[in-house]
Amino acid sequence: MRRGQLTVRMIQVGLALSAFFAPWAAVAQQAGKVYRIGYLTPFPINSSLAQSFREGLRDLGYIEGRDVVIEERSSKQSHKDLENIAADLVAAKVDVLVTATGVGAIAAKGVTKTIPTVMAASEDAVTQGIVASLGRPGGNVTGLTQLSSALAPKRLEILKEALPHLKTATALWCPEIEISHVELRHSQVAAEKLQIQLQPVPYRANAPWNTFAESLRLTASDALVIFDCPALPGVAIVDLALKNRLPTMGTFVDVTRLGGLLSYRTDYRAMSRRAAVFVDKILKGTKPADLPIEQPTKFELAVNLKTAKAIGLTIPQTVLGRADHIIE
Repeated sequence: MRRGQLTVRMIQVGLALSAFFAPWAAVAQQAGKVYRIGYLTPFPINSSLAQSFREGLRDLGYIEGRDVVIEERSSKQSHKDLENIAADLVAAKVDVLVTATGVGAIAAKGVTKTIPTVMAASEDAVTQGIVASLGRPGGNVTGLTQLSSALAPKRLEILKEALPHLKTATALWCPEIEISHVELRHSQVAAEKLQIQLQPVPYRANAPWNTFAESLRLTASDALVIFDCPALPGVAIVDLALKNRLPTMGTFVDVTRLGGLLSYRTDYRAMSRRAAVFVDKILKGTKPADLPIEQPTKFELAVNLKTAKAIGLTIPQTVLGRADHIIE
């Protein structure tokens, strides 16, 4: 082989080796990177949802302190502080911002259009105006959402199954919350099909409790459906229902543990764990706009048998057999 041919051949081999080892060099460079993840929540620090998210990261091979640092901030149930806390996380130059709720995602959108944001859960991302559509979220926000239009009717169906003679139900909703309007609208359609007379009773955050409690007592019905409203004093409402021997269907397992009869909701812990998959894809280079919004696949039905006994009800075995949580 001539000298010129040999030189060309060496250059070709060098280029080939360079192309072969380039991805490995990139991996080696990234191996030393510690990603900063901002976690914004209205719940207490290290809540079960935050822990589920951390478990999801560990399942994917991320070790906290070695591969990622999580900057967790809580607004302590104050939605007014969410945007200020989101701004603090943006100032901390996090690589990804994770929000425990849809309201948190709205706050994050208010302070950054560039930092990738993953919502671990939201009530209805399109209705809330967080994304344009589930298939094509666009912008810098992606993640998971439940659909209130599907869950609200399902709660009525379960309530009717638990109380076969149910004829009337009071729907406790919050006019200030857009999602509450959606739930009410779809609940009314479902109630008509189930031959239940649904009586909406609005709850306003600034209304005197005594006035509201009296209006609730004057509403003669067979059951109380409690919509998902941040301002609702769940424990006080459950106590009032118990005193009036009124069965309740709510949205939180924790409220059922405190005395509510039934609750049906998305498994938020499973959604929080799944949010880690979105973070992993983003850290590996995928843009949020290219990650379709996912809907949950796991749901939780809780039944409080102690409450059922206290108000003189027997829950059918068909309902108990599907329950994920039975409180006795």
